[in-house]
Amino acid sequence: MTAAPLHALGSVGTTARIGAAAAQRLVEVMNAVGPDLALVERILEETCATGAAPGTDAAAHLMGAGGKRIRPVALLLAASIYEKPRHETHELAAVAELVHGATLLHDDVIDDALERRGQSAARTVWGNAVSVLGGDLMLTHALARCHEVGHSAVFSHLLRTLRTLVEGEIVQLRSRTVLDLSEETYFHIANAKTASLFDWATTSGARIAGAPEADALALGRFGVNLGLAFQLVDDVLDYAGTSEVTGKALYTDLREGKVTLPLVYALERDASIADHVKAIRAGDELSALRLGPAIRQTDACERVKALAEACTSRALTELAPLPRSPSRDLLAAVARDLVARVG
Repeated sequence: MTAAPLHALGSVGTTARIGAAAAQRLVEVMNAVGPDLALVERILEETCATGAAPGTDAAAHLMGAGGKRIRPVALLLAASIYEKPRHETHELAAVAELVHGATLLHDDVIDDALERRGQSAARTVWGNAVSVLGGDLMLTHALARCHEVGHSAVFSHLLRTLRTLVEGEIVQLRSRTVLDLSEETYFHIANAKTASLFDWATTSGARIAGAPEADALALGRFGVNLGLAFQLVDDVLDYAGTSEVTGKALYTDLREGKVTLPLVYALERDASIADHVKAIRAGDELSALRLGPAIRQTDACERVKALAEACTSRALTELAPLPRSPSRDLLAAVARDLVARVG
């Protein structure tokens, strides 16, 4: 498994992907939480090796490929506003990544994905059943570790979050057979599948550090808006970015049957885009090449970026009343840098 936290965060902060300012921010984040994140990485490595093979192999394969680790970082920074992270904080940060990793193993089966994080998806190496069971194994470890921390509000919030994640996946899966191009459904899925885990991470980081409950809830609202901005930016990059920036082939979401907001907005402006969508869903790669330029000719990507910026603004508003600290300022900077990925 990749033990170096700097590598784990590389896909967020390298100069090649999001510029020199964000690369400098990565250095600042690592100065603040690097030793703590290294401990989290050890917990993840130990956890993914615990259990029956090949379920453990699938889990270690995914976790060893790195990833942004943005959820553990957000949890650690939220906790650091109030106290120096301790063992329980590291455990919860690992829980956040274990839950995220489990959803990725499950998503890859649902989506028939071939790659994840620049390497073969676990399902292509060990099969769909092992990928599902590897994800299940990670979830059971996450629940056990969270329970052992002994904070009832944190644990009950995790149970609610897991239910929300599953319900979001079900709603998204429905759209593959009954195409739903509504903005309402998009945000339902984004809140459930992305924002909910950010909410849990930042709220739990504050709670385990003994923050006043009002502050913990404010950090949860920060997490929700951070998660929404993160998702909106990812969706823009799927149409307006490059594979070097996103780490995946363009139009992956559409090929997997997922409707994202740039597509919804583009169809409002140009009904002919629907023909490309139908062709891509039928496997026509030529239409995939034509879709990006067609969407970029509308104002869809600009509208979605503006929404991401609005989410970031709301996130920063939630941080403003909290105790002044370097960790609070870094959380704000991370939020701004995520939106800056689209230039």
